[in-house]
Amino acid sequence: MILRASLLLTGLCLSMTAFGQHAGVGAPQMEPADNDVGDIASLQRGAKFFVNYCLGCHSAQYVRYNRIAADLGLTEDQLVENLMFTGQRPFDTMDIAMRKEDAVRWFGVAPPDLSLIARSRGVDYLYNFLRGFYRDESTATGANNLWLENTAMPHVLWELQGMRGLVAPEAEAEAAQAHTEFEMVRPGTLAEGEFDVVVRDIVNFLDYIGEPMQLERRALGIRVIAFLLVFLLIAYMLKREIWKDVH
Repeated sequence: MILRASLLLTGLCLSMTAFGQHAGVGAPQMEPADNDVGDIASLQRGAKFFVNYCLGCHSAQYVRYNRIAADLGLTEDQLVENLMFTGQRPFDTMDIAMRKEDAVRWFGVAPPDLSLIARSRGVDYLYNFLRGFYRDESTATGANNLWLENTAMPHVLWELQGMRGLVAPEAEAEAAQAHTEFEMVRPGTLAEGEFDVVVRDIVNFLDYIGEPMQLERRALGIRVIAFLLVFLLIAYMLKREIWKDVH
């Protein structure tokens, strides 16, 4: 199982590299995601957005629906009604029907599984990547990305964010990658701040599925450290009591 997960993690890195070679010229400073996997409401929204906008092409084959329902406080009816639309069973994993050969024919490369993508690329990268699309008529999808130049991924969130055009920076700024300006070509349904919240919710969900046990692991770590500190105090007091008459 560990070997399989390691191979998947390596494959994710290679697949994301195949989607594009490097960040676009003039990419701005990367902004922090500031996500919180302890925010259950955010995770619930992120699960909804993931299913509606990501799951058509990207699988999460190491995550089961019923585990998500248990962790996110959803009943089985809520799970089926809001997150399951293609006849899966609650104990099924989040797989997709699209075949890899079809994906390669349509996009040029098969979209990677996203089970471990947050651990592979980092939440800050994912947050900025999903916010970094702009119009580029030279690409097959009509869009490009500041953080993954010539990406094969279409701008699936364009209805929410709108479609932006990239204002070419001056040579000095371009060389320093200091600033990137956009102009809104087609407004989306959300304001910029509202769209950032949607992206943060999606990234939060991806962070959660990368390690569903992380909150329990952190809580356990705090308890273990607290126990060791108490034990250290007891051991120190016992040592002083035993050696108090020894000079």
